[in-house]
Amino acid sequence: MAESADRERGARAGRRGVNRPLRFSTIPELHWPPGSTVGLMGGGQLGRMMAMAAARMGYRTHVFTDQQHTPAGEVAAAVTVASFSDQAALERFANSVQVVTYEFENVPLAAAKIVAERVAVRPGPNVLAIAQDRLAEKNFLSKAALPVAPYRGIETPEELQLATEVGFPAVLKTRREGYDGKGQVRVKSAHDLAVAWERLGHVPVVLERWIDFACEVSVVIARSQDGEEAAYEPAENRHAGGILRTSIVPALISQATADAAVSAARTVVRELDCVGVLAVELFVLADGSVVVNEIAPRPHNSGHWTIDAAETSQFEQQVRVCCGLPPGSVARLHDAVMENMIGNDVDAWSRYLGDGSVRLHLYGKKISRPGRKMGHVTRLFPHGSSPRAFDEDRSV
Repeated sequence: MAESADRERGARAGRRGVNRPLRFSTIPELHWPPGSTVGLMGGGQLGRMMAMAAARMGYRTHVFTDQQHTPAGEVAAAVTVASFSDQAALERFANSVQVVTYEFENVPLAAAKIVAERVAVRPGPNVLAIAQDRLAEKNFLSKAALPVAPYRGIETPEELQLATEVGFPAVLKTRREGYDGKGQVRVKSAHDLAVAWERLGHVPVVLERWIDFACEVSVVIARSQDGEEAAYEPAENRHAGGILRTSIVPALISQATADAAVSAARTVVRELDCVGVLAVELFVLADGSVVVNEIAPRPHNSGHWTIDAAETSQFEQQVRVCCGLPPGSVARLHDAVMENMIGNDVDAWSRYLGDGSVRLHLYGKKISRPGRKMGHVTRLFPHGSSPRAFDEDRSV
């Protein structure tokens, strides 16, 4: 009962525009000043940009990764290369840092728990557990009274038959390890469903009713240990082959739709009691309503525009809130179009050097291959202009 009252007071504060809900986090009040070391689990490009933001703020970073020569490892102060199942290496890593965060959500849960026994981990392993399992994620969103597509979990042939109640067309998704369109099959009938499940190896899956959406948006939100929230405005996202190609701000949606998307993101971080940066992906329907698709408890590809077009980047926000500092301003300074450089797109990097309105970000990956994110560019436009004048279908 008391927790419900706390949440209601937080909701009222959000409606007043001062979103400082009464704290109900179980995470201790800990603050680490510049000069402290932030541990990053994962060595990809998100960790790279987080490490760069941390260094600018005077923090050191220590990357734990199971791969050599990673994008994050190139710019971190220290790197541990070891298996995520190496308990001794994880313990040494935890003992060398003041706080730990993730740069990808598929960090093995057991590894996160080992680290969390010795040092603060933000977001906590409980958040990671939900984000790693699509069925747990859908159940969480439903319990939080957020709109989601009709869905059913499937682990047995009997559940496969019952899942047809979801309706068709639908999308069959593996419960774990899916990203950038991997582990997903669109199905149009019960026969398609059976074939698709066999193709996926009869692993645990979730069947979701296909949503006929007008566009896709995402909201990146930061939440501090004191419950202070800072939500960026929604970005409109364009995908190709299941991979994000372009993010546009401002999104061409109504204010009511934008408010609904941000409200959903606030509900997610509050219900998870999440300390850190989290992204919520949503479908926008023809009537302007939104349906939550998935969550990611980390900085997000669609938030890369914040590096060059917002007062505080999503990566600085992650450093801030993980270290016990308040989140920074999310005010947008420019209209922007962020484009991923995928595969051989990176070969054209030099063409952007003479354009003062474009910011080039390369991730330091040595080998390009189809579908691999090699970098991104952000095109800046005067505030209030229309980024849609840019030809979105043109390759980077």
